[in-house]
Amino acid sequence: MHIAVLNQHHHNPDCPATCRHYSFLSELAKRHRVSLVASDAWRRMRISEDFPWVPAGVELQECKVPYANKMGITRRLKAFAGFAASAFRQAMRLQKPDVIWAVSTPLTTPWVAARVARLRRVPWVFEVQDLWPSFPIAMGAVRGSWLKRRLYKMEKQLYHSASHIITLSPDMTEYVASLGISRDKITTNYNGTDLQLAEAVQPQDIEAVRRKYHLQGKQVVLYAGTYGRANDILTLLQVVEKLADNPAIHFVFAGSGYYEPQLQQLALRVPNLLLLPPQPRTDIFTLFKLAALSVVSFNNLPVLAANSPAKLYDSLACGTPVLVTNAGWTKAFVEQHGCGWYTPAEQPEAMAQAIRDVLAQPGALQAAGTRGAAVSKSLFDRQQLVLQVEEVLARVVR
Repeated sequence: MHIAVLNQHHHNPDCPATCRHYSFLSELAKRHRVSLVASDAWRRMRISEDFPWVPAGVELQECKVPYANKMGITRRLKAFAGFAASAFRQAMRLQKPDVIWAVSTPLTTPWVAARVARLRRVPWVFEVQDLWPSFPIAMGAVRGSWLKRRLYKMEKQLYHSASHIITLSPDMTEYVASLGISRDKITTNYNGTDLQLAEAVQPQDIEAVRRKYHLQGKQVVLYAGTYGRANDILTLLQVVEKLADNPAIHFVFAGSGYYEPQLQQLALRVPNLLLLPPQPRTDIFTLFKLAALSVVSFNNLPVLAANSPAKLYDSLACGTPVLVTNAGWTKAFVEQHGCGWYTPAEQPEAMAQAIRDVLAQPGALQAAGTRGAAVSKSLFDRQQLVLQVEEVLARVVR
């Protein structure tokens, strides 16, 4: 097959990001022709230079469009529109593909894919990474009832237009099906993780990091990811402060984002918070293996309960149990598989107490971590998940 991939947010393992599509494209390019239409924005965020920007065999058509998580709403909209215009031109210039695979977010990317697919008379697959426009609307980024209605109408039209839809969580699948889309047209394909990178971490690597940051004898609670407005960071700030009097518990935050100044101010006041810069993909697994517990937190908004957070999969792959804060599929999952715990979002006292209770049970922590590693191998291995995506692409071509 000739697969054309449209993804505004392409990145590689040198970046502080999930690298789902890098892993998938690496495999697909061994058996198919792959053309990638992507923005160059993440090139500026590379921390190391250990990996080629695109996997071997992938043909890159790059759009020069700036983007950063710190951008305000107006600049983001300009970035989305700029990529849509450039991606349309690039996709129309490609040799005719057999199938187009569009990665959302934002919604403008599948919008372009739908138009290119119609003009070139090829099928297209819509991968839903976040629920748009529900997410920006819930976060207050979209105002005006007319615009909201227009965006919801566009979303539904795109679901109907696509030959197939890939979602990254069971709750996303339920949402799409609730709009009248046939379940036969939807495939749940977890975000997943790179098990080989987790397995490559050696005990001496973990101990070196522990010594470097003076974490000997500490129970590390890790938050690795964006300090964004949707990540319930204000609750985590309060939790860190509430547990500052416990010398055995130490919080490690690795990332950047909107609430970084508040975290920096807190780190000056309390002894139990270590802030690290964003880490490349290969290094983040060492931190997860170092941690006794990791936190996967989001604000108390129903739309966020459908998320498929990379930190959940990476943590479980490393044998580190997770504390989740949303009453959606992640809560049901960690309770069903015994690989983590749930505490309600935006309740700092409840989270602080949950962390105290969990860390006081080393046997339960170890058992939960073992179960998490096992379920990760059976359900979250990207080397297996890519085969499911490959079959979806082949099926719509047939």
